[in-house]
Amino acid sequence: MFSSHGRLASSLTVLLLAGATVADNARSRAEDAFKTLQGWYNPSTGLWDTAGWWNCANVMTVVADLALVEPSVMDNASYVFNNTLIMAPPQNPHPGPEVKVNSARDLSARVNQAVNASQWLDSAYDDDGWWALAWIAAYDVTEDNQYLQLAEGIFDGLTKAWGTRCSNGGIPWNPSNDYVNAITNELFLSTAAHLANRVPSQKDYYVDWAQREWNWFLAQGFIGENNTINDGLLDNCQNNGATVWSYNQGVVLGGLVELNKAAPNETYLETANTIAKAAIETLTDSNKVLHDSCEPDNCEPDATQFKGVFIRNLEMLQRASPHDIYKEVIINSADSIWNNDRNGQGQLGVDWAGPLHNPADATTHSCAMEALVAAISV
Repeated sequence: MFSSHGRLASSLTVLLLAGATVADNARSRAEDAFKTLQGWYNPSTGLWDTAGWWNCANVMTVVADLALVEPSVMDNASYVFNNTLIMAPPQNPHPGPEVKVNSARDLSARVNQAVNASQWLDSAYDDDGWWALAWIAAYDVTEDNQYLQLAEGIFDGLTKAWGTRCSNGGIPWNPSNDYVNAITNELFLSTAAHLANRVPSQKDYYVDWAQREWNWFLAQGFIGENNTINDGLLDNCQNNGATVWSYNQGVVLGGLVELNKAAPNETYLETANTIAKAAIETLTDSNKVLHDSCEPDNCEPDATQFKGVFIRNLEMLQRASPHDIYKEVIINSADSIWNNDRNGQGQLGVDWAGPLHNPADATTHSCAMEALVAAISV
């Protein structure tokens, strides 16, 4: 007859085994999704067929996210990073101006000559931010300094766009359009904060930029009355009340997590939690599966990438400030994707609640894969 201690030990063993099974299952799903994803990878371009320029930055980021938690894909991930570094720049659809390096920081003396940040700049500042974060993700996996230096160079180029309008601050959408949108400025915040935690010699510089961006962002009223973030600002620099997209609720979470790590301030995580919970209330269904308002027919070619960005950053927030609701959204979304939004070729679609809505491509697949990867860690 078991003693109470024996029954307790037996119960704990069952729970541990169940947890291990769930983790192994999540790992297996993500690895399968990675194999399918690489069917779209084109070694001759360094990009993924069926995905756009900025989308490919996010595709590369999910590859890095997986490699951080699954060593078995490290070799393939390292190949992708190196090949993309070499082959992708000629595919840039709208190459931007040459980066004029801030000589006061003597960045040029530190940058590997093979790294040319101007090759990654195009006609949209948000695209530049996506690539900066992608190369930071590659650095986190490989500790290859040229990837970090490339992100530094891209960020240096972005600083030149600061302060064109709206209280003499912020970054506009692109050099020829003065629309000030949330995502571009969130990416600027996140890149600065990420760099603050990875370039010790320039920590103060990057913290200053991140705090300057965040203080400006708060003052402009991007955050609406229900604590979700709208798409951008009107000509008079007031909140435009436009669509509440999932990625606008996501990038800011990672930016605030990194900023809090670099320069601790309790308001950063408090605000991140407020935004995350409001986004979940607004954008999930009764099963806590994430959606964007364009689904299923009107998300191509950009919004098909958005939800994965939210999940990636929600998982970052969960590690820094755990809440059961975050874990529930990640797990439920991942389970629903696997069970309801996957075709016979293992390709993942845009409507995570299912059924799968064609076409499934590298964009929809990599977006959904972020939930599968996040599920490994929560």
